[in-house]
Amino acid sequence: MTASLKGSRRSGSNGDLILKTVVGAAAIGIVALLIGLGIELTSGSWLSIKTFGLGFITGSTWNSVTDTYNVFPAVIGTLTASALALLLGLPIGLGVAIFLSERAKGMRAGASALGSLVELLAAVPSVIYGFWGLAVLAPFMRDYIEPTLKTYLGFTQLFNATPIGTDLLTAGVILAIMIIPTISAVSRDILNAVPDSQREAMYSLGATDWEVVRKAVLPYARSGIFGATILGLGRAVGETMAVTFVIGNNINLPKSLLSPGATLTTLIVNQFGNTFDPLSEAALVEVGLVLFLLALVINILARVLVWRMTRSTRFRV
Repeated sequence: MTASLKGSRRSGSNGDLILKTVVGAAAIGIVALLIGLGIELTSGSWLSIKTFGLGFITGSTWNSVTDTYNVFPAVIGTLTASALALLLGLPIGLGVAIFLSERAKGMRAGASALGSLVELLAAVPSVIYGFWGLAVLAPFMRDYIEPTLKTYLGFTQLFNATPIGTDLLTAGVILAIMIIPTISAVSRDILNAVPDSQREAMYSLGATDWEVVRKAVLPYARSGIFGATILGLGRAVGETMAVTFVIGNNINLPKSLLSPGATLTTLIVNQFGNTFDPLSEAALVEVGLVLFLLALVINILARVLVWRMTRSTRFRV
């Protein structure tokens, strides 16, 4: 009996050691991959870094004839389209998640089917979204939405341009559609994980359904919802094909949301076949480096904000 116990402990210890080794190697591998990617992008773009310096980010000209390469308009386009996607997609995605987790509990089959349909949208290839955006969304925006915005909000300069349909606004709309499934699916799982005791305590005090969601469920799940938002933002920042179809691909500083523009990803796609010399090739690799650093900064800021939110919640409790 004692020998068998010792044997099981020894085998359990060996299993723990193997588990620690495997998961440790996986974690180190991820860090090594991240560092290696940064080193490779830096070395590949070193000629461009030496030639342009910070002017590569702050300048506004991309001209292969004069060998002048700057990405400030593409950075602005990336941030603008991503911000529009969050502004439009977050309320809808969160609303769908709240409906599925709070209001549709009584119809389990219906809620499950609707949830599956929402998640299925995330599996649609981005090129399909791009074709749909070019054939359906862009003409609709050009003929109906953008003229109305220009008429009533043109004085703000945000919508003071000729409606063409293929512009930053349409890119933001299609990105919003693409990130809704991600935000909705993750937020629904987070809301479902909120203990029922949170809801029951509020109901016992006579709270309405809206008060329960607003004062008990959402505050409890806010760090997880923020994480879902960052996942959606990550997809918006890195999306390529769908945006390429509808943004207009104009490498100039946009004057309004109705102007054609470019993002860092669309710039890489459109200029990939135009690298005829080492400097233009290095400049294109540096565009990838800028995108890599931008995504890294966004994720670091997100982690800091999540940490601050969870710390403040623990402090209040």
